[in-house]
Amino acid sequence: MGILHVGEEYAELLAENFASIDELAKASREQLLSLPSIGPKIADSIVTFFRQEGNKRIIEKLREAGVRLAKEKTEEAKPEELPLAGLEFVLTGKLESLTRSEAEARINASGGRAGSDVTKKTSYVIAGADPGSKLVKAQKMGVKTLSEAEFLQLLNQKTSPF
Repeated sequence: MGILHVGEEYAELLAENFASIDELAKASREQLLSLPSIGPKIADSIVTFFRQEGNKRIIEKLREAGVRLAKEKTEEAKPEELPLAGLEFVLTGKLESLTRSEAEARINASGGRAGSDVTKKTSYVIAGADPGSKLVKAQKMGVKTLSEAEFLQLLNQKTSPF
């Protein structure tokens, strides 16, 4: 939709947490800030987007054209029933047994969230070989760090859908 600071990762997060575009449009700044990885800049950008009349008109035209702006109801497991529900992970360095995309897919499939930056909402940083500045930032912020082996052990301990 072209919301400033909202790329694919954040769009997916919003789609996971709001059943329709109307529900998202009504979300308060505080509701948005309660989501993992959403900070003040992104929350303000979303709120501003939905207040602008031009954007309201575009959404209405899409609706009139038959574009579906709500999620289909499915019989998937509820996010809170998944083993990594409520946990946010950030990857740094090169993983040996998984690609970054595979690791992110396993996190997401287990109800967790794979973020791209360490924030106060980050649960764990998974450090592969040659980790970068994200590891240093995690240590400064007191965020728990897992090796790749510890991460895989965590995945295997949990009853997971893979």
